[in-house]
Amino acid sequence: MSLLSDLINLDLSDSTDKIIAEYIWIGGNGMDVRSKARTLPGPESDPSKLPKWNYDGSSTNQAPNEDSEIIIYPQAIYKDPFRRGNHILVMCDAYSPHGDPISTNKRHHAANIFNHADVIEEEPWFGIEQEYTLLQKDVKWPIGWPIGGYPGPQGPYYCGTGADKAFGRDIVDAHYKACLYAGINISGTNGEVMPGQWEFQVGPTVGVAAGDQVWVARYILERITEIAGVVLSFDPKPVHGDWNGAGAHTNYSTKSMRSDGGFDVIRKAIGKLEKRHKEHMAAYGEGNERRLTGKNETADFDNFNWGVANRGASVRVGRETEKADKGYFEDRRPSSNMDPYVVTSMIAETTIIWQPESSEL
Repeated sequence: MSLLSDLINLDLSDSTDKIIAEYIWIGGNGMDVRSKARTLPGPESDPSKLPKWNYDGSSTNQAPNEDSEIIIYPQAIYKDPFRRGNHILVMCDAYSPHGDPISTNKRHHAANIFNHADVIEEEPWFGIEQEYTLLQKDVKWPIGWPIGGYPGPQGPYYCGTGADKAFGRDIVDAHYKACLYAGINISGTNGEVMPGQWEFQVGPTVGVAAGDQVWVARYILERITEIAGVVLSFDPKPVHGDWNGAGAHTNYSTKSMRSDGGFDVIRKAIGKLEKRHKEHMAAYGEGNERRLTGKNETADFDNFNWGVANRGASVRVGRETEKADKGYFEDRRPSSNMDPYVVTSMIAETTIIWQPESSEL
C-alpha cells in the first residue's frame, strides 16, 4: 500500500510538462456526476482553449444506443486537489454532435439568463447552503446511527462537538480544504440538526459561476466519500419521521437590493416569487414535498409565505437586512438535490426579467 500511495501522489513536474484534466459532467438522472480523465500537453487556465470531448450517452441515459455520442464543452477550470500540481478539474456541459444542448444540459439555459442585459446590470450574487447526509455504505443508514435503530432526539447535534454528536467531521474538513485548494469560494461548513447530516456553503458567487462551483464541490465531496467508504446522499428527506430534511437554501441579492432603500426592491422580488410559487416548486428538486411539510424548520410545499428571521417561511429575510433597509434574502424552498443552474437562473429570471401581467399585480 505504501508503494501505491507513493504512485498516487507522484509529482510529475520533474519528468513531463503534461497534465491530467478530469472532465466532469452531469448524467441523465440530473444528480449523477460523471467524469473521465485525459492527458493534455501542458498547463491551461482558459477553458475555451481546452479540447471538446465525447462520451457514450447511451450509458448515462442521455442518448439511444444507435446514436450515442454526446459532446462535452469545457466551461470552467479548477485545480485538482486529488492529483495536485498543475492537474485540473474541468466542469463541462453536454451537446449533440450538431451543437445543440441536450435536454439535461441546464447550464446552457442558465448562461443565457445570466447573459441577459438586465441581469448583467443587476449583478446577482448567490450563496448556496448545500446540506447532505453521510450514510453507512452497506446498510444506507446515517453514520453514527445504530443499525436498524435511532439515536437520541434532535437537539445536541446542530453544530455539535463530540464523538456522540458529530459524525463524519474528518470527511467534512477534508472537503473544506479540498474546495479551497480547488479555487471554489466555499465560505463555511457546519453540522446540521439531524445527526450524520452536514452543510457547506458556496458563495458569494456571481451568475452561472454559482452552479459551476456547487457542482464541482459536490464532485469533490463524492470523491472524498468514495475514499472514505461512506455513501453521500442528497435525498431531501433521508429518514422518515421527526427528523430534519436536507435543503439547499439559496441566498440572493441584486445590485439594487444591496443599495440604499433595497428592502423595497426585496419585497417586490418576493412578491414575484410568490406569484410563480408553483413553477418554482416544480423545479426545486425531486421529492421536495417529503421535506416541505411545515414542520422541522420548513414551510408548507403548497403555500408561500415570507418573514423576517422566520426559519419556517418559504423566504426568510434577515434582521440585519431589515435594519439596514438593504441586503439579501434567503429562498429556503430548494431541496438538497436541486440543480443549482436551474434554481439560480430561475430566481434571477423571475425577479429581474419577468414582468407579471396587470391582472397578476
